[in-house]
Amino acid sequence: MLVQEEDYLFDTEFTIATKTIHKTCDQAHGAINPPIYMSSTFELKDVDSFGKGYFYTRCGNPTRTVVEEIVAEIEQNNYAIAFSSGMAAIQCVINLLKEGDEMLAMDDLYGGTIGYLKAIAMEKHGIKVKFIDMTNLDEVRKQMNENVKLVYLETPTNPTMKLTDIKELCQIVRQIKNNVVVAVDNTFATPYLQTPSILGADITLNSGTKYLGGHSDILFGTLSCRNKELYDNLFKISYLTGGCPSPFDCYLVTRSLKTLEVRMKQQIKNAYILAKYLEGHPKVEKVLYPGLESHPQYELARKQMRAGGAMISFYIKGGAAEVERLMKGLELFTMAVSLGGVESLIQIPAKMTHSGLTEDKRQELGITQNLIRLSAGLEHVTDLIKDLEHAFKNI
Repeated sequence: MLVQEEDYLFDTEFTIATKTIHKTCDQAHGAINPPIYMSSTFELKDVDSFGKGYFYTRCGNPTRTVVEEIVAEIEQNNYAIAFSSGMAAIQCVINLLKEGDEMLAMDDLYGGTIGYLKAIAMEKHGIKVKFIDMTNLDEVRKQMNENVKLVYLETPTNPTMKLTDIKELCQIVRQIKNNVVVAVDNTFATPYLQTPSILGADITLNSGTKYLGGHSDILFGTLSCRNKELYDNLFKISYLTGGCPSPFDCYLVTRSLKTLEVRMKQQIKNAYILAKYLEGHPKVEKVLYPGLESHPQYELARKQMRAGGAMISFYIKGGAAEVERLMKGLELFTMAVSLGGVESLIQIPAKMTHSGLTEDKRQELGITQNLIRLSAGLEHVTDLIKDLEHAFKNI
C-alpha cells in the first residue's frame, strides 16, 4: 500500500528531533553523549551544603537531570521528574491527595492504574475515586464538586482508543473549581503526537518504558508540569517514596529520545497501513484507530493530535477460541504485554492487561474476549500484513 506522509500525519511540520538530539552534550568536556554518573552519593563541599545541588542520587543525579530537561522541553513544560517506572509516576500524582479527597478518573485506563486506584488509593488511603466516561463532557460537569482535587485521564485510552477533548475538559473543570489538578497520561500519544500542557493540563505523564525508551529494555516513567509549586510537591513525594530511576536507565532513555521522532513516524505509518488492512478484512468486526475516518472521534484526533498513533485495537468475528487460534498462527507479532518498542507486539486485554477487572466491567468498557490490541513496530509492513494474513487463515 503506497501512502504519503499526509495520509498518516495530521501535522507534517511539527518536530522535536533537534531538541532531543542537541541537548545532551557534556558541557564540562564536550562529549557528544552525557556521562553516566554511577554514584549513589556525592561529596559535600562544606557542612552547610547538604540538600543543595547533588548530594544523594535518590534526590537527584546529573545523568537524570539531562533526561528530565529534555522531557520538560519536548512536552513544553518547565519541569520534569524521572521515575523508575510509569506506575511510580502514577503513584506520585495520586499521592498529591489525602484521605477524604475526591478525584475523577477516566473509566477506561491501563489495568495497572485501575488496580492501584482501587486497591491502594481507595481501600488503603481513603481517597474517593469516581470512574467516568470523559468522552462525555456533560458527565464531567455533573461529577465535578468542591471536594474534587484531581482529574486523571488517558487519551487515547488503553485499550479502547477513546479520546477526551483535553482543552474543553480543562476549561470545564476550571469554570467549576480553579485549583483542580488535571493530569494526562500521554503514553499512547507521546510528546511527538500530543502536547497536553498547551491544551491546559497541569501534569503530563508518560510510561517511558514504552515509546520514550522504545526498545523494550528498561522500566521508566516521567512527569512534567509548568507550575513551580506543583513541581516542588511532586518532587518531594518522588524522593520520599523512592521511585527514582538508575543513572544507567536515564542514560538509555536519553539515547532513545534522540530517535523518538524517526521511530514514531515509521511506527505510525505501519500502524495506519495495518489499520486500513484490518478495516477491510472480512474476519474483522471493527477497528479502533484514531487515524481512521471511521473512528468516532476522528475530528477530535485531528484537532489535538498530530497523527493517529502506533496503537491499534480491533475486534475479530468470533470469541475467545478464534482469538486463541489467531494468536497461535502469528510468527512475527510477539504475544506480550507492553508496547512502543521496535518490535510489533500483540495481546488480548481481557486475558492480560485488563484481566483484573470484573467481567461486567470489561463488558461495559467493550473489553470483550474478541478484542485484540497491537503495537506496531518497525518491521517492514508487508511482512506484518503477511503474518496477520497467515494467522487469519486459522479462523
